[in-house]
Amino acid sequence: MKKILVIFLLINLDNVASGSIKENIINNLININNLSFNFEQNINGKVETGNCVIEYPKKIFCKYNISSNKILVSNGKSIVIKNDYGSYYRYGIKKTPFNYLLDKSFLINEIRNLDERIVDNKFINFTILKDENEINIFFNKKNFNLIGWQTLDIYQNLNITYLSSLKKNQNINQNIFKLPPVN
Repeated sequence: MKKILVIFLLINLDNVASGSIKENIINNLININNLSFNFEQNINGKVETGNCVIEYPKKIFCKYNISSNKILVSNGKSIVIKNDYGSYYRYGIKKTPFNYLLDKSFLINEIRNLDERIVDNKFINFTILKDENEINIFFNKKNFNLIGWQTLDIYQNLNITYLSSLKKNQNINQNIFKLPPVN
């Protein structure tokens, strides 16, 4: 009987030590101030690549590969997209899914209250429904890192973004988050 009790306790201690999937993801997010990564973005079949820096809360800078020269930047309040032709489009961040994706506290609170879904035994998915936005966010099952998201953009286009070469808590030049002046 003592052997069974000891084995039971060891199994349960191992489960407690390793934590639940949600706890591991939340702890990982808590310890992140910023992320740098390469991305592949598919919007309605049009694939673009580049690299991004996210700084919580709500700042992002993405430079698309040379073929498009597009830049996306948010200072936490507005998002500006500079297109191939040098034109700027400015949006309030609250009108976009980035309002939620770039808010670490929001993500942590949502994940606490959602059920995870395991995809292909490799990825962890949470579906967030907020203010007419459906955001599917994906994490790696092995290391609990963010690996991508799926949203509808401001024009209701399906936007699937995959992350790779993820780096955490790098030194960041804050000037990258400066927006161009309003005309």
